[in-house]
Amino acid sequence: MQNERTRETNDLISSEKVDGTSVYARDGERIGSVKSLMIEKRGGRVTDAVVSVGGFLGIGEQYHSLPWSTLKYDTDVDGYRLDVTEDQLRSGPTFDEANTDTALDRAYQHRVYSHYGVNPYW
Repeated sequence: MQNERTRETNDLISSEKVDGTSVYARDGERIGSVKSLMIEKRGGRVTDAVVSVGGFLGIGEQYHSLPWSTLKYDTDVDGYRLDVTEDQLRSGPTFDEANTDTALDRAYQHRVYSHYGVNPYW
């Protein structure tokens, strides 16, 4: 059986370990956690992280699909630091549990990438 060190390197991580990882604002405040990763089917690259923000015990959560490039792993907090302001996040496109397919919609993706000033992956 492989130990933890042989299963991962400093440059690689299993997607199952990313899900649930805390996301922090620039100022260090915890703002949510990664719910899932969006992976390009044909190219295989991670394009977005769906981040769960707000709510209590899973009720009232809003999901933000964020371009992967806006998140940077920070070993000091053992989580991802978001390279946008809190105002940018709050005013950004969102969806809820009842509309999870929204993250797959190209029009929604256009709004997300435009809002965060990131060049689209497509």
